[in-house]
Amino acid sequence: MTKRFRLVSAIAALIPLTVLAAACSSSPSSTSSAKMVGPSLPSSPNKKPTVITETGSTLLYPLMGEWTEAYQKQFVTSGAKPAPIVTIETGGTGSGTGIADATTGTVNIGASDAYLSSSDLAADPHLLNIALAISAQQINYNLPSVKTPLKFNGTVLAGIYTGKITKWNAPQIAALNPGVKLPSMTIVPLRRLDSSGDTFLFTSYLNAQDPSAWSASNVSTTVTWPAVKGELSETGNGGMVTGCQSTPGCIAYIGISYLSKTQAAGLGQAELQNKAGKFEAPVPAAITAAVDAETASTPKNETLSMINGPAATGYPIVNYEYAIVSTKQSNGIVAEDIRAFLYWDVHTGQSGTTYLDAVNFQPLPSSVVTLSDNQIAKIGA
Repeated sequence: MTKRFRLVSAIAALIPLTVLAAACSSSPSSTSSAKMVGPSLPSSPNKKPTVITETGSTLLYPLMGEWTEAYQKQFVTSGAKPAPIVTIETGGTGSGTGIADATTGTVNIGASDAYLSSSDLAADPHLLNIALAISAQQINYNLPSVKTPLKFNGTVLAGIYTGKITKWNAPQIAALNPGVKLPSMTIVPLRRLDSSGDTFLFTSYLNAQDPSAWSASNVSTTVTWPAVKGELSETGNGGMVTGCQSTPGCIAYIGISYLSKTQAAGLGQAELQNKAGKFEAPVPAAITAAVDAETASTPKNETLSMINGPAATGYPIVNYEYAIVSTKQSNGIVAEDIRAFLYWDVHTGQSGTTYLDAVNFQPLPSSVVTLSDNQIAKIGA
């Protein structure tokens, strides 16, 4: 009888034994209880590796690429021509597509900046909403003459995106930026054309700061944008960067994983007003402060908005990056390999110097890692 075998991973002792048992239900009896094992592996060299498919968030896409490359290099077949034992296919299609494709079973993992809504969970109770890392969102602009970081709040940004504020030297912007010489040029708001978690985060901030300026009914991955003269629509975070770079006077919301690209494009980065009234940039300390204030409120299913949170020094647009996964996969082998990959992500993949720093993400708090572990263990066939 052909036996399946596993590789031992160095992240072993981080996984609670109760979770380990669920993840290793089909592993050999010789597996040490002190170690977490890697993906299930076909022992026959003639058998094709398991293929795990992932698509969704363009904000998470760069990190998912880093993780996938490292994971496939770590877990390979032995022999003259080593090959990945598990093949992971990734794509940046927008959070809305990631959620939809994971729901229909088109892909195994849907990546999303937005957590599942109560209606999503009610419609498909088999869906899991697994936190993988901490990210944030920038507000960027193309104003070469302005060297000082501009300050914005939700009311002013809502005014720009509804067409009520149309010039960079408008009094509402000037009031937040005393002493800054603002040009009289027209503001060109950029927004996402695709179904986007970044749009969900941005509109969540607008509504949280000023519900009268931006309605809660228009907070989603796809929204009804008010008509604004000169506005531009872009696809993906990459499209937002290139679109803003080529459009003097633009303003855009762009995921923090594209920080190096926004800097290379010469875009300004704004400081945003938080709930305490202070203006903060999306630097690691401000992102971490915002998350630390919310960690204890994270529910077991990890559906939590951290927008405009209570931390006095916190940046106001932070979020968990999610893997949307069904508990019912096509077979036990696929489920086993998905579990192993996601366990690796929330343990080994949390290394800042190795993975997160490259995309300006922050690691999950340890208590949230435990919540993710518990959800990952539910993935089956």
